[in-house]
Amino acid sequence: MIHGFSQSHLSWSRQFGSELAKSFRIITYDIRGHGGSEKPLDAAYYRDHKRWAEELNAVMEGAKLKRPILVGWSYGGRIVVEYLMKYGDKNIAGINFVGAFTKVVPELLGPATPAVMKMVSENLAENIENTRSFLEFSTAKALPLQELEMILAYNMVVPARVRRHLLHRPADYEVTLRKITVPVLVTHGMEDQVALVPMARYTESVVANAQVSLYEGVGHMPFWEDAPRFNRELGEFVTKADLAAS
Repeated sequence: MIHGFSQSHLSWSRQFGSELAKSFRIITYDIRGHGGSEKPLDAAYYRDHKRWAEELNAVMEGAKLKRPILVGWSYGGRIVVEYLMKYGDKNIAGINFVGAFTKVVPELLGPATPAVMKMVSENLAENIENTRSFLEFSTAKALPLQELEMILAYNMVVPARVRRHLLHRPADYEVTLRKITVPVLVTHGMEDQVALVPMARYTESVVANAQVSLYEGVGHMPFWEDAPRFNRELGEFVTKADLAAS
């Protein structure tokens, strides 16, 4: 499970802390620059897609995973595709793109975008204000204050310079997406204000084995906003993908 821009492995707490974890081995981590991971400030660590591919591959090898399902949320979807650019899909059993960025063009970006772009500010007050605004855009219904505060806290661990490096790099993924041969589940909230629903439809149109699950009344965080449904659907998808792989 690969979290999104400015987030952390704690984004998946309603998965690794749920009944889902009793049936499946769940691995998640803080991508470079985030959470408890190291935070080099040089752009070279973030701009090259091969570094993201190698990082994810290192996690898979370190955890001794054999043909896992990759679950990429938001920016994590980019990391999944960048893994595929270097390694292909021979070592995985399936992919779940969750509110994932598989293309970065203005018409697919939601009204949260201005706040996201200001999350790179070195002015701390402006940074916090826009990070909070981004999080408020991320769910269809307002998060309880305690949850919002926790999520804001781990967002603010990410240096502004790291955020800037993440935002300003190419996303030429269509050729790779068209080569996917494993099963793909595209999970997307119909009220997503970060990556609009047409993003999911675009993924569906270029990935041969994609099936789409749209969540009514849910925003950019379906795994958090409707964890029971998300966990059920992911469990079903993993089971089917494992059977297909065997």
